[in-house]
Amino acid sequence: MTGMEKCKAILRNQQGQGLSEYGLIIGLIAIVCIGALVVLGPTIAKKFHMVNQEIENAKPQTSL
Repeated sequence: MTGMEKCKAILRNQQGQGLSEYGLIIGLIAIVCIGALVVLGPTIAKKFHMVNQEIENAKPQTSL
């Protein structure tokens, strides 16, 4: 087998192609999730803070 035939055989071999495509998709999903958290994070934190304040205000007063 000559060097040119080896190169052609390597280029025709696509066994790892599916795995690399899945890796790219997972990487893209991770980037989108991180971006959403960066953009929406402060808003979500404010909502949790508001809920926490409402819970604190709704607690019955205990006297010691």
